[in-house]
Amino acid sequence: MSDESPADRFKSVLAGASRAIAHDSEIEVNWTADAPSSSGNVFRVPMPGRSLPRGAAMQARGYSDSFALKLRHHNDKLHMRHAPSEPSARACYDAVEMVRYEALGANAYSGMRANLDASLMARMASDPITRAETPDAVPVQSALALLLREKLTGQPVPAEAHAGVEMVRAWIEDKAGADFEALASSLEDQKAFQSLALDMLEHLELTRAEDVQQPPDEADDMDGDEETEEEQEGDESGQEQQPTEMAAEPSQGEDEGESESEGESSDDMEEGQEGEEGEEGMMPVRPNRPWTNIPEGFDYKVFTEAFDEVVGAADLCDDEELTRLRAYLDAQLKGLQGIVTRLANRLQRRLMAQQSRSWDFDQEEGLLDAARLARVVVSPGQSLSYKVERDVEFKDTVVTLLLDNSGSMRGRPISIAAISADVLARTLERCGVKVEILGFTTRAWKGGQSRETWLASGKPQHPGRLNDLRHIVYKQADEPWRRARKNLGLMMREGLLKENIDGEALLWAHSRMLARPEDRRILMVISDGAPVDDSTLSVNSAGYLEAHLRKVIDWIEAKSPVQLVAIGIGHDVTRYYRRAVTIMDAEQLGGTMIEQLAGLFEEE
Repeated sequence: MSDESPADRFKSVLAGASRAIAHDSEIEVNWTADAPSSSGNVFRVPMPGRSLPRGAAMQARGYSDSFALKLRHHNDKLHMRHAPSEPSARACYDAVEMVRYEALGANAYSGMRANLDASLMARMASDPITRAETPDAVPVQSALALLLREKLTGQPVPAEAHAGVEMVRAWIEDKAGADFEALASSLEDQKAFQSLALDMLEHLELTRAEDVQQPPDEADDMDGDEETEEEQEGDESGQEQQPTEMAAEPSQGEDEGESESEGESSDDMEEGQEGEEGEEGMMPVRPNRPWTNIPEGFDYKVFTEAFDEVVGAADLCDDEELTRLRAYLDAQLKGLQGIVTRLANRLQRRLMAQQSRSWDFDQEEGLLDAARLARVVVSPGQSLSYKVERDVEFKDTVVTLLLDNSGSMRGRPISIAAISADVLARTLERCGVKVEILGFTTRAWKGGQSRETWLASGKPQHPGRLNDLRHIVYKQADEPWRRARKNLGLMMREGLLKENIDGEALLWAHSRMLARPEDRRILMVISDGAPVDDSTLSVNSAGYLEAHLRKVIDWIEAKSPVQLVAIGIGHDVTRYYRRAVTIMDAEQLGGTMIEQLAGLFEEE
């Protein structure tokens, strides 16, 4: 205990309190410099600092309390089953559910009420409601949530949001005031609360009665406290997720040419099966990694590859859910997509300029040069009136985008990575450049079936990599963009993003590129951190995965014909990759990807 810092002791107490609140002895609490999030029973909350200032400590406790309350009182399967598809309605639907389970804790414990207030203040700092100057600029989901919180807990609207709420208070209370009373009486019954919330959205004219599909009768016996452990493991919707990041109808104009059947069979996956850990019905496919081709000096081993898989995005999700997730992605990034598209058009012009025709004139044979017809008439004996198209060298090219699908990418970074990859694929396809889009993560937190096998084998020393890899193919190089477009929505799926083992993912993507026939091969890696897998790092030497990543990168850069470039989001990847750039804001990703590609294309 003497070696523990105050922050470590605080984290231990925080984890204990969260376990007591959620009635789950397996909860873990970790610090994060990114947005707070929860992944099953793993909570990531902001580190309050070495001196544990009271305000920052209360914020951390508030996020942890909220995640624990959600784990105890919220059934995500039931919530998703009833969710409206219209984006504004979905945002409000999620926001009022969050108010419900937080109100249960705030009303029961005064200390928890203060903690939740502190975390709410932190969220308000980035909420547009604090900057709204007209009623039209007020996000209805934020105002509705604050007014409902006022009704359910008696707590006033925060001062920062007071002006924004007052602009729309009369309208909301006029249409939904009676619904607030009914919701207050159903606080502990998620199903009843949910039904009343849908009625409220209809009264607010955010949905229509026919838009809300009632679930089948067999769902009626579900309640918020009966969620299985597997479902809770798959629930990765974090406290920080803003209500605006919800599902939406597909954007008009984006789905042209996609309505026809493409002969792709949908998986008959059971509805609500959100957990990704070790699906029982899926036959794992070993990644295409010929380990015998890897230099022996890598000093890296894998305990077992039996549970690894390379899987297509469509095999992890049925077609209907992929459509919904793609609409969710489109709804978040409408503004950004226009910016990235303009940058992509600039890239297209630069590429087309390299492929533009050039001619040799005054040739004795070839195509008749219309510009010299006058000379033919004046001087019929002049023979040099032909032109020949000059061969312009533009190598056949394939580009692979390898996207980090780890939990730390959750939220806006993964959304921007997905939409940027989508726009780049479309642009490069128009220029005759083939694009492959890949993702890498793990099938489980904490080692999955690989760790279970290791435990059953008696815990041999230095087992090497100890988790089940999941490598995802979102778009194959020879696949048209329109067929793969929906697949990128999978990155928005709760439960997908877990841990990241970058070195093996890089080798996998590299081996796929070497099998391609193109003359030029470009591999772009997009990540926001060093490789992290708690199961592997807990039983091997410190820096085991990072050392492997460095050796893989050095080998590719020195020996391979593949051109390697990396973009780090908020993380300095220049210490790993020779050609790399680091951006601090995910909003810069689209432009940075395009500039890096343009630079590679222009190299001789």
